[in-house]
Amino acid sequence: MGGAFFLIAIGLLMSLAAGPTAASRIGFENPYFFVIRQAAFAAAASLILICTSMLDRTWARRFAAAVFFVALALMVGILVFGHEAKGAQRWLRVAGFSLQPSEMVKPALIVLSGWLLSQREMYPKGPWAVVAFVFYAVTLGLLLLQPDVGQAVLLSAAFVITFFVSGLPWRWAAAFASGGASLAALLYALLPHVRARVNSFFDPTAYDTYQIDKAAEAIGRGGWFGVGPGEGLVKASLPDAHTDFIFAVMVEEFGLVAAIVLLAAFSLMVLRGFRAAARLDDGYARAAAAGLFALFGLQAAINIAVNVALIPPKGMTLPFVSYGGSSMIGIGLTLGLALALVRGQGTRTRGRYG
Repeated sequence: MGGAFFLIAIGLLMSLAAGPTAASRIGFENPYFFVIRQAAFAAAASLILICTSMLDRTWARRFAAAVFFVALALMVGILVFGHEAKGAQRWLRVAGFSLQPSEMVKPALIVLSGWLLSQREMYPKGPWAVVAFVFYAVTLGLLLLQPDVGQAVLLSAAFVITFFVSGLPWRWAAAFASGGASLAALLYALLPHVRARVNSFFDPTAYDTYQIDKAAEAIGRGGWFGVGPGEGLVKASLPDAHTDFIFAVMVEEFGLVAAIVLLAAFSLMVLRGFRAAARLDDGYARAAAAGLFALFGLQAAINIAVNVALIPPKGMTLPFVSYGGSSMIGIGLTLGLALALVRGQGTRTRGRYG
């Protein structure tokens, strides 16, 4: 849990670095508009993280199931009366705030799937894997209808890891591989923005790569120790500097040393999470915890990879560091549920989490 609060503190620091410039660019009178909101989101995420981590495994599963069905219903509602921005309909406007239910549905689905898949050990004749796959397929379909391909890829990867840890049969592995390849080809053919982003990655000279180019320039300008707090230039030229490209802002102002510390924090949290999950005797807790830590780690990896131009661009926040209320709450829920599962009793080797 200490790692989570360390990342939240970094997020508040980076909000002070990038928030005022973003507020001025958008036209808010209060230059600390995003800073104040980030602090409120951080407090809410911390409360959710602490309270959820205190649940036992049974209540963690029940809570996740309730969150899943509520969030799924909200995702259906988004298709009818959701708020559209940048060509996507992913948000609900509530009292001046934007709520993105997909951020909550991801960890809830992973916990629910882990429990369903674990039931095969006690009731091998039940359609547990099929039910888990149906829940995943419905969620995936709603994400693609928004459309939100990045979240769909992230959820799919975490779901497959959960399935793998629970004992993925080879026929299911083959089905996932062939289905994923077919869906990727279909999305490339049907969605122009997906096609443009993939093509721009392989042939950047033929497309507008302004954001990626600016992020690369900022990272290069930062060097080992950065240009100094508040002295960065990229936050004034990128519209998503305080969200999707906060990593580039951080490297420019604080340098590669700070980036290495951040990467070490993410890596340590994920590796310790996997280690704790591997010790669990409970198949449900083991599979769900592994999926949740994978969800957390993969989201960080995708955001950073986009910032350094290792993968095609995709709008995805850096956990606890980027600005965004739904993202902060979703990550708080993810780690809270993960801690609730690994802190339970029953480990193969007694240790810190035993």
